[in-house]
Amino acid sequence: MRDDVPYDVARIRADFPILAREVNGKPLVYLDNGASAQKPQAVIDAVTRAYAEEYSNVHRGLHYLSNLATENYEAVRGKIAHFLGVADERAIVMNSGTTEGINFVAYGWAMPRFEPGDEIVLSVMEHHANIVPWHFLRERQGAVLRWVDVDATGALDPQRVIDAIGPRTKLVALTHLSNVLGTRVDIKTIAAAAREKGVAILVDGSQAAVHMPLDLDDLGVDFYAITGHKLYGPSGSGAIYIRPERMAEMRPLMGGGDMIREVTKDAVIYNDPPMKFEAGTPGIVQQIGLGAALDYLMELGMEAIEAHENGLRDYARERLDGLNWLQVQGRAPDKAAIFSFTLDGAAHAHDISTVLDKRGIAVRAGHHCAGPLMEHLGVSATCRASFGLYNTEAEIDALVDALELCHELFA
Repeated sequence: MRDDVPYDVARIRADFPILAREVNGKPLVYLDNGASAQKPQAVIDAVTRAYAEEYSNVHRGLHYLSNLATENYEAVRGKIAHFLGVADERAIVMNSGTTEGINFVAYGWAMPRFEPGDEIVLSVMEHHANIVPWHFLRERQGAVLRWVDVDATGALDPQRVIDAIGPRTKLVALTHLSNVLGTRVDIKTIAAAAREKGVAILVDGSQAAVHMPLDLDDLGVDFYAITGHKLYGPSGSGAIYIRPERMAEMRPLMGGGDMIREVTKDAVIYNDPPMKFEAGTPGIVQQIGLGAALDYLMELGMEAIEAHENGLRDYARERLDGLNWLQVQGRAPDKAAIFSFTLDGAAHAHDISTVLDKRGIAVRAGHHCAGPLMEHLGVSATCRASFGLYNTEAEIDALVDALELCHELFA
């Protein structure tokens, strides 16, 4: 968005058809963006056009539709690189999302070089997608997981992470922004220290990429995974940035078409990266839809989106703090517009979510794929309201009104 164009949330909301619908006779208030975001008409149109007018398999066809689909698909790689602040698009491997990307690193980079006793440093607020693959290494190869706690506000002190890096540490694997607490992590400081110690750093960027501008060339990480459905694109789309030096160390995770240059009975010659790591028919239309979503975000401007969401964060914090029977988990000074909470008394998060749903308000309830963090917080589940680029202060008011009803029902 140009600097001289104000952020017009009403106009932006009009770009998302689903926001005009009602749920249970009430206007939809969609506050489950941390799980998956809604799609603008531009993405819906791009997906429809790709199937209705332009569909074919990519890369090896010589006919018009294959060439067109290939051109549209491969253009997304450059869009992802630009969105992430990466100069060389060959550092972008396209995939189905963050879970695949992290597993790709676990199998393709970590497994060949980990020996029993080698360590991975994690924070306690990681999503299961950035925990379970490392448990695979623990179970199968004797890797050791070293955990770093957050403080009482939910902030992660970068020095505590740096201090956890020891002589056997081979990888630091961290979220850039907590999906439960909204905490932003100082990845740049940690990455610089890890690099000095010769330790690789992988970052789960699923949440951060949605809420703030990125410059990975400046951030200094080795691996950075994103997922498309949180970025207002289709499910089954995503990518991982891999520093070229790390890419040279990796073995392919999957074998099949596209990732090879030549196959004989006796040998395989692999394709050049990133194609070396993209086996089989990809999610063609999903990635084209992701490209349309990134175009939409970059047109709005990530700085403008961040400023709007920071305003929502501040207003939500003020309104929620006025509910003295509401326990908000995580009050880090630097956080995004994500709030997890419980109510005093016997109300379970699922009960709260059900009452909110009757008012047309969509939130997430449960452990949010963050078991170690739930244990650290001393709760089994929370409700989570996670805000996006189209949410408004009026929707925060609707949330607060519905929570007051919950308090009356469960007090």
